[in-house]
Amino acid sequence: MKRKQKDLLFDTLVTVVAIILGIIIIFPLIYCFLSSFKTPSEFLNPKLFPSSFLYLDNFKNALERGNLLRYTLNSFVIAFVGTAVRMVLSILAAYAFTFYDFKGKNFFFFLILGTMMIPGDVLLVTNYLTVSKMHLLNTYLGVMIVSFVSASQMFMLRQRFKTIPKDMREASSMDGYGDLWFIWKVLLPLSKPVVTTLFVQSFINLWNAYLWPLIVTASSPEMRTVMVGITRLNSWEDENYQLVMAGVCISLIPSLILFVVMRRNMKKGGLDGSLVG
Repeated sequence: MKRKQKDLLFDTLVTVVAIILGIIIIFPLIYCFLSSFKTPSEFLNPKLFPSSFLYLDNFKNALERGNLLRYTLNSFVIAFVGTAVRMVLSILAAYAFTFYDFKGKNFFFFLILGTMMIPGDVLLVTNYLTVSKMHLLNTYLGVMIVSFVSASQMFMLRQRFKTIPKDMREASSMDGYGDLWFIWKVLLPLSKPVVTTLFVQSFINLWNAYLWPLIVTASSPEMRTVMVGITRLNSWEDENYQLVMAGVCISLIPSLILFVVMRRNMKKGGLDGSLVG
């Protein structure tokens, strides 16, 4: 009886701590949402809640002054197409490293994993010079091209594919079906949670990218992304933090919708494939 009470007390304590940590983590988003409804005078007020949630001028001004509709479209095209290409290449690479046997297989696999240790900022200058020589500055492709390959996603997919028996591929080959059919009809349905999780993660990462899109689209304001556009809402001579808050709320909508739509497929995908060696 005492042990059950101790277990109940421990579970209650863990729940309370988890709730407190959750509130602390999500508080900046709550503050951002509430502040986006404040008037300029209210924003300087230490009160957390606005006087009314019907004040929508911040969202209107953010869309007009920051041209966020255009920038949101740019971000969506870059994030969606870039993620789609990245997933296709990662799936094909993971499939090859899982089901094919070729000379230097382990060497190339660890060589690809080695690229994960290189910080992205180190490659900024090299990537910029390469994209510039390819005449891809101020284009969608110029922003996306550096994100087409992901060693981490290839690794996660490979780990998941290794849990699928190779006998299934051999049976598919005996029935006259090729590799693409096996990937589409067998491999991807069995790996849907992992694929969905990686897709959402990649989309959000590309959506939130700031430094690289800023550099590549520096001379073309129309090609900027929403994260770059939000910074135009505020300046040293005209501080409009409430507009920035409204712009951030607008930028969160696509990612939130994507997460809500795909969360069912993500439930089982968090750790699948991470424990297989």
